[in-house]
Amino acid sequence: MDLLLIALGLLFCIIGIIGSVLPVLPGPPFGWLGLLLLELTDIIVFNYWFIGITFVIAIGIFILDYMMPAISTKKFGGSKSGAYGAIIGLIIGLLSPIPFGFLIGPFVGAFIGELVFNKTESKQALKAAFGSFIGFLASTFMKLLISFIFLGFFIWDVASNWSRFF
Repeated sequence: MDLLLIALGLLFCIIGIIGSVLPVLPGPPFGWLGLLLLELTDIIVFNYWFIGITFVIAIGIFILDYMMPAISTKKFGGSKSGAYGAIIGLIIGLLSPIPFGFLIGPFVGAFIGELVFNKTESKQALKAAFGSFIGFLASTFMKLLISFIFLGFFIWDVASNWSRFF
């Protein structure tokens, strides 16, 4: 049973890394499930603090992932209209069959939000839309970093207890 939990845990950690790049899958929560499965083995002593802290980090990154385009839109001089446009564009981009809609959506949403609803000049609207794109890249980097750290914790725990598993 322990070997099955290890195999599933490793699979979830790998799905977490893939999900950090593909917006359809929530990367860090999958990586956290991999850590949880490893902690459920009989060999590893269950550490409530470790699981609790990594859970909070995974959920925090998951929530921040959807907020980053809007936050960076505002940092680049966008208004609330641009931030709302970035969020709406992200949702539409995720649901649309357009290739790379998750990249295009926040950019176009922030641009339209600034131009139409805030009556911003096109140059400033473009700057706010660029901010949305930067936010998307920053959130992707954060998800990847956390997912690789979770995989590192997983490998460390398995390697530390290798002789006890076999």
